[in-house]
Amino acid sequence: MSLPALLVEAFADGPCKGNGAVVVRLENPLRDGTLQNLARSFNQSETAFLWWDGHGWRLRWFTPSCEVPLCGHATLAACLALGHWGLIRSGGELNFLTRSGPLAVQLQTHQTLAATIELPSPPLQIAPCPISLKALLERELGEAPSAFWRSSLGYAVALVGTHCALGAMALLADQLEESERSGLVVMQAIDPAVAKRQQVMGVGADYQLRFFAPGLGIAEDPVTGSAHALVAPYWLETLHTDQVVGWQCSDRPGGMVCQRAADGRIRLTGVGHVLWDGQISPGADTGHEGATAWRSL
Repeated sequence: MSLPALLVEAFADGPCKGNGAVVVRLENPLRDGTLQNLARSFNQSETAFLWWDGHGWRLRWFTPSCEVPLCGHATLAACLALGHWGLIRSGGELNFLTRSGPLAVQLQTHQTLAATIELPSPPLQIAPCPISLKALLERELGEAPSAFWRSSLGYAVALVGTHCALGAMALLADQLEESERSGLVVMQAIDPAVAKRQQVMGVGADYQLRFFAPGLGIAEDPVTGSAHALVAPYWLETLHTDQVVGWQCSDRPGGMVCQRAADGRIRLTGVGHVLWDGQISPGADTGHEGATAWRSL
């Protein structure tokens, strides 16, 4: 059995930037163990598996160690992959059917390999910053966070000052307590007076962040759509605007344009780069899931 697959570097305007996601197009849904083994072999922060079930495109995401209920960059990659394969036209819209519900995507017409996705954005809940995390950030950045939130996604969010050297901060993954290991966002505003702000689709960035999720098998995620969808409402309200540009200052940087969508969702627009395109041969003994099991997605 041979399956189409490609590696998309999402939220990046060129090679070796942004967040890599392998997208595999299945003929039928395969066993969870097979999908997990493939994701482990690809060793990207996420691998997306797509298949047509007669009613729509089903989509699942796996890190090298587990399945996740939501992934922004691999959703963008899946949309760009369908466009690359000629299965969605320029300007075309569809809903991916996922375990987080239907996710609307649109292939853009104004720029090659650009797409818009809509992700859930649960409200941030103000919470006390754990003493251990406060001490860790003060040690690494020179000051404690000025605000701290939690969310139903399981992510914690810390706000630090604009003068903190967030991009130069050491990797935090091994130092996080259990309560932050499922996802920690550390973010800061970008001074609009900075002459060389990072640009996304020709627009200067308004804020930047880093994201750590060792509990999901990801020491640091390069560019995280779900994290930007979570914090974008804060920046939209703080900056009194209807559009913000988020940047992720990891060692594979990238960013996206963020706007409000219907039903409390956030619309993220970004570009991608196809690094490789080919076929994979997972072997004959992969097994198929029964159709009934997938109606619960």
